[in-house]
Amino acid sequence: MIDRRIEDIDPEFAPVVRPETPVTDIAELLCDPDASAVVVVENEAIAGIVTGSDIVAMVANTERYPTARSIMSSSVVTVSPSTTLVEAAELMRSEGVRHLAIDDGTYRGVVSTTTLAPYLSRHRLDIEWHGEPSTVTADGGGTLVAEN
Repeated sequence: MIDRRIEDIDPEFAPVVRPETPVTDIAELLCDPDASAVVVVENEAIAGIVTGSDIVAMVANTERYPTARSIMSSSVVTVSPSTTLVEAAELMRSEGVRHLAIDDGTYRGVVSTTTLAPYLSRHRLDIEWHGEPSTVTADGGGTLVAEN
């Protein structure tokens, strides 16, 4: 079987903001059900990623409304368009992330656990539904949490 690659699927194209963007603006972007993450770009390079989890953590830990730079995950795990879907799933599991930015020198979109799940066979992923969110268990005992 030939492994499918990131470039073979239709990844999400997450909204893009600058590091100075107010978190309230980012939260508004994340209200769109099609946006599972917001990518922070500085000088045409991926500087970070903000997810709903980052917003929740910020609200739980502060009373002020900071900018993207102060809450983004700046160690962004990226893949190239030629990365296989299996490699992407394994990278998510090993790095403990639910979103991978697609980067070939330019931001190309985001792949999430939800994006990958329909493309990987049950031989590669054993999907267990436990309400919201779902749990996606990969071969080898790793767990990826998919957002619905």
